[in-house]
Amino acid sequence: MDAPLAPGLYIVATPIGNLGDMSRRGAEVLRGVAAVACEDTRITGKLLGHLGIKQRMIRYDDHAGDAAREGLLVLAAQQPVALVSDAGTPLISDPGFKLVREAKARGIAVTSLPGASAAVVALTLSGLPSDRFLFAGFLPNKAKARADTLGALAAIPATLVFYETAPRLEAALTAIAQILPGREVAVARELTKKFEECRTGAPDALIAHYATHPPKGEIVLVIAPPGEPTTDPGEADALLRAALATRKPSQAAAEVARTTGLDRKALYARALELK
Repeated sequence: MDAPLAPGLYIVATPIGNLGDMSRRGAEVLRGVAAVACEDTRITGKLLGHLGIKQRMIRYDDHAGDAAREGLLVLAAQQPVALVSDAGTPLISDPGFKLVREAKARGIAVTSLPGASAAVVALTLSGLPSDRFLFAGFLPNKAKARADTLGALAAIPATLVFYETAPRLEAALTAIAQILPGREVAVARELTKKFEECRTGAPDALIAHYATHPPKGEIVLVIAPPGEPTTDPGEADALLRAALATRKPSQAAAEVARTTGLDRKALYARALELK
């Protein structure tokens, strides 16, 4: 680095898996600050060791209180301080919002260095529309809250991006199939690592796949935006008649809704007429 860093808070993105994704500028900043605020000193310590950097680390995570934040702000007002998360870009479903907001309120310079973000990597791999998207963090763990969240976002004309964990993947895909019928979904996992995978398809097909291939690692779910139904009434009737041969009207309507994106209530009413 040509000149010493000015005092302030430096937001530094770190690799989400492949350590080769650490930017040269990010490494230079980590080398030049007075301290690195991080979620887990063990994880950040491994990254710094890989980069050949010996640096003071200060723990700052979701459980950090006002005193910890105040200490970082006082330090950043006098010296350069870096903020990192365990992986990816800080503040994106990671700690840092309150720290950045207060730093700006106090007139402390804030600089953000671009870098890896699992949400963006998954979006670009998914093959789903990327011109407009909404990142909504982690889906809730409880079934009702998960359904409410998906329902509230259902009409937004954008691709939806969520973080998820492997043990909850089946429940999440089941909810998506029920609340957002007819939408394609991408499951992206182990991003930038040796066993990186991004599988795109209907939720039911993904559930079947992962039932026999249990997923590991952190997961990003990418859900296609709502689209105009492309099935005409005649085709919908044909699909309903075929489904009604072996299913109740409610089940037939749900099945056709999943495959066409048509409104399930309207399909149910039509199924009763056809029955």
